[in-house]
Parts: sequence; C-alpha cells; structure tokens
Amino acid sequence: MSDWYFDTAATSHMSSLAGNFPPSVLRPFSSSITVGNGAQLPVTYRAQTLIPTANSYLHLNDVLVSPSLIKNLISVRHLNRDNNVSIEFDPSGFSIKDLPTRAEMLRCESSSDLYPLRLPHHQALTASSATSLWHQWLGHPGNPVTNKILQSFC
Repeated sequence: MSDWYFDTAATSHMSSLAGNFPPSVLRPFSSSITVGNGAQLPVTYRAQTLIPTANSYLHLNDVLVSPSLIKNLISVRHLNRDNNVSIEFDPSGFSIKDLPTRAEMLRCESSSDLYPLRLPHHQALTASSATSLWHQWLGHPGNPVTNKILQSFC
C-alpha cells in the first residue's frame, strides 16, 4: 500500500490507486476533484479502508479514487469526525488520540515537510488484509459472506 499523507485542507480522503483497496470495497463513482490550481481530476471509484492502531482501527470512509493524483491524502477533518479522534501535530510528527479518553492510538514520526502515515511493519494494511480482517472479526465466515458484509458498508 502506498503512503498516505495528512492534509488539513482536503475535503475528502483521496487515493491514486484502486489497488490500495480490496475489489469488494470499490464502488464505481463518477465525479471530479478540484485541486489547488483549479484543475479537475476525474474520480473513478469510491472506497473505504481501515488503519490499524495498537488497540483498534481507524476508518477511512468515502475515499475518492482518482488515478491522476500524485499522493494519497487523508482528510484530517473527516478522520477526526468519523473516528472521534484528535490529531496533534508537532515538529517531530503527529499523534492520533481517542477523543473521550485522550489515549494515544497511533504515533508517527516525520523528518520531512509532510506528515506521512507510516505504520510499523507488523501493522501495515495491505490491499487484501481488509477482507482478512473482517474474516477474523466475524468468526471465519467464507469469502462470499465477508464480501457481502463489506459491500453493505460502501
């Protein structure tokens, strides 16, 4: 899975690759994204995915997929609202905290000008792991049942 970057100005989560998602969560979607210079980029799909943390998962809902994008972007506003979390940026990186308890869920360091989401290798979410994750949560139902459940969330 490609790196994701936090963007405080993004109005939606956005990805350049449909391959970042299991096929079962991709929904054809015709729209466009307006970028900073006013250009319109075509959107081909809408999807969702999960970001693993130490104790739970963060939901990226309604991710717009546009092959013309250069970076995968996480809308800070949507992540905060959809997951009831806060994100604290500092010179060394950022922390995502559960809003009610203030417990740190995820910490990522960054030495660059951007804030990339870099998960520890053991937490990395691959394109097929979202289906596997649902499979584990639901007591090992078969793939048709898992895919049907995933489709109901799109």
